[in-house]
Amino acid sequence: MFSFRTTALEEQLDKSLQEGKVGCFCTQNCWDTERGRYMYDIFAGRGNLKAIFSPRDTELTPNTNHIDIDVELLRELNAVVVEIQDVGSRYFNYSKDLFRLMQLLSEMEEAPSLYVVDHINPAGRVVEGSMPQTEVEKYVPKVAHRHGLTIGELAYLYHNEIGARYPLHVISALATDQSRQLMPWTIAPCSDIPGLFTCDMYSGGGLWNNTNVCPGIGTARPYEYIGSPYIKTPSGEAVPAPSGVLMRPCSFTPAAGIYAGRKCFGYQIMLQPGAEYHSLNHTLQLMRWFHSNYAVFRLDEGFAAKLSDPLLLDYVLGKVETDEAREHVKLEEQKWIRKARKFLLYEDSPYRIK
Repeated sequence: MFSFRTTALEEQLDKSLQEGKVGCFCTQNCWDTERGRYMYDIFAGRGNLKAIFSPRDTELTPNTNHIDIDVELLRELNAVVVEIQDVGSRYFNYSKDLFRLMQLLSEMEEAPSLYVVDHINPAGRVVEGSMPQTEVEKYVPKVAHRHGLTIGELAYLYHNEIGARYPLHVISALATDQSRQLMPWTIAPCSDIPGLFTCDMYSGGGLWNNTNVCPGIGTARPYEYIGSPYIKTPSGEAVPAPSGVLMRPCSFTPAAGIYAGRKCFGYQIMLQPGAEYHSLNHTLQLMRWFHSNYAVFRLDEGFAAKLSDPLLLDYVLGKVETDEAREHVKLEEQKWIRKARKFLLYEDSPYRIK
């Protein structure tokens, strides 16, 4: 059973929300800027809040971006209400935690109803990359690297993919003025996504986390800076950059990550006004360049599963030419857009950068 609700969460009259035992699966982004309260305060006020599933550490703590789930507590609930902020890429931890929750519910004989308070996708409707073509990380849905869907649409898709039988209800992102204004984005969703601009970098930039190049984790500008102690950055070096993108040689000392406390040399990826940036294509191009120019450059054992596209992996390793890789990405993006249309809940549609 699936429904799409166009009125706010607190206006829902379902008995499971009004009188049942409710669990809230949420991050700091469930703060209601209009009413000055968190989403779970609705149920605390009614006296039926049974559990809060939230990140395991304090806000913006590096390397702790996961939500723990107590399965036994989950079995006691009549409803689970989800409110998290997705960032538009399939490997975002909190979104994978939601899919883990959905899988756990599908394995229960009598699962609680699931309610997802939708949020606008801060990365917009742009899509990048391909759907998984190999075995992927656990709880990753079959969507493109940058999917162009809202978290509610993703939940709708995943609910369908796993053949779930429990009720799923999505509360429209347009049900409140807060969502229409994208106000929750003033609260950073996690330590390495500090602002709206980061989302345009993350669809490709997130792959650096599975290499020995630091993508600026532990700095104020993650995924905009890339570097390592072994990189040399002479002025005038021909580093790959698409139209509208500048590569500024720089140095930084990250406070967290694989090179915490060590001076790194690398580049700042600078987008010029109006640039249409395909983060995945550029990231893979840069990795190919590093692989060709630095013998110490490494992809870790999780990289292939995260990328989940053998042709693009071969491109990074210099076994496939750029034109073939670009045409492959174009065709895969078109395939994904056709699939995504089946799960759209709003009037605008995903599109690719041409």
